[in-house]
Amino acid sequence: MDDRAPLQDFIARHRRIFVLTGAGCSTSAGIPDYRDAAGQWKRAQPMTFQVFMAGAEARQRYWARSLVGWRRFGRVRPNRAHLALARLEAQGKSEFLLTQNVDRLHQAAGSSRVVDLHGRLDRVRCTRCGETIPRERMQAELIQLNPGWAERGAAAAPDGDADLEAADFAEFAVPPCPSCGGVLKPDVVFFGECVPRERIDAARGALDEADAVLVIGSSLMVYSGFRFVQAAARAGKPVAAVNLGRTRADDLLTLKVEQPCDEALAFLL
Repeated sequence: MDDRAPLQDFIARHRRIFVLTGAGCSTSAGIPDYRDAAGQWKRAQPMTFQVFMAGAEARQRYWARSLVGWRRFGRVRPNRAHLALARLEAQGKSEFLLTQNVDRLHQAAGSSRVVDLHGRLDRVRCTRCGETIPRERMQAELIQLNPGWAERGAAAAPDGDADLEAADFAEFAVPPCPSCGGVLKPDVVFFGECVPRERIDAARGALDEADAVLVIGSSLMVYSGFRFVQAAARAGKPVAAVNLGRTRADDLLTLKVEQPCDEALAFLL
């Protein structure tokens, strides 16, 4: 029996599927994930909102690493998993896709009914006045203010980060908001920050209308995503997951497929 058959059958049997994706959906596009097969951190936990806002040193470190990491992150393109989920929407099987990723690759692949639960890395927002600017514009300013940094070599880290642990960030210049001089921050939800209420409400509304949940590439260790699987289970809705390794919701799953996301979804293409 084809090992993809149970997942094919799950998708065929349900008319309105709520899709939830995580970092594992984008790894084959070249974006590293955060956790190992046991659901544990592979590296130090990401910077928190409180640390980022507390002092200039943390922001210098963040933006220096981001300057180097953006060279790679800004060029990533959708993989077959993203294209397969766009096809699922086009077939009328998926009316809502909630992603924990900040890479906007679902939209680039053609999915239109997407909510970016944790925001988007291609945009920068002022924490004081709320103005947004494109990340590419921020990149150009960082390069202009910090000659030589763009050429530094570093290993890729999740979400546009780069491993620059030995670097001295003391002289790294970070531009202020061009409108009010406030602190600029990537337009993403950091650890320690709350997900905007409108995104949660939109997801809850879509989950109410769905008859099944499909989790792609998420360990669900972060509660912001896990809560929707919990809600589905409480409502008696079946949940299937494609993930390499354990998830926080293993005991709630109707079906689990332990394969790379693009391989497991290849039948949709």
